[in-house]
Amino acid sequence: MAEMPGILQRLRHATGHPASDTLKSLPLYNGSYALPLIRPSRDEDMATITAIYSHHVLTGTGTFETAPPSATEMAGRRADVLAKGLPYLVIEEDGRVQGFAYCNWFKPRPAYRFSAEDSIYMAQGTQGQGWGKALLAELCGRAERAGVRTLLAVIGDSANAGSIGVHRALGFDHVGVLKSCGWKFDRWLDVVMMEKPLGAGDSTAPQ
Repeated sequence: MAEMPGILQRLRHATGHPASDTLKSLPLYNGSYALPLIRPSRDEDMATITAIYSHHVLTGTGTFETAPPSATEMAGRRADVLAKGLPYLVIEEDGRVQGFAYCNWFKPRPAYRFSAEDSIYMAQGTQGQGWGKALLAELCGRAERAGVRTLLAVIGDSANAGSIGVHRALGFDHVGVLKSCGWKFDRWLDVVMMEKPLGAGDSTAPQ
């Protein structure tokens, strides 16, 4: 278990406001918040990360992929993120990875290197515990320290209330909807665009 003061400090850094607001929904365990550990991902996490993501590909509309990528492909994607100095995190409980989050340049061209798109996926059965919110808050903080000035959420499906709500709770603003640009499970899907400035945002030139 991560100790409460460390989680509070990270959430305050990432959100810019007291972390108690972020933690209100988290369950209590023996009088203290039951938060799992948030840490950088490791090579040995990739099998579980691949399984979590495969479930979302096969059953959800948060990703527009339709065929689950292999563990080798997922490892290559992670390597690309880390090579750019960007965070790729997991959240674990009792030694088992329960979700992962990372960010990567919004587009591959170098001018986008200060604008990153976040991705977060949680294991089945973890919803409603506040873990996704804590994981995304940590990602925001680490992305800022990595030099990201704008964090973007490109959320599949206008009906994806969970992801939209978590991003909104962490200060992401709604900036638009791309209507019916995806086709999955025999229906058209929107893409919801949200953004959050990090650090000085666009008020100063990046270093």
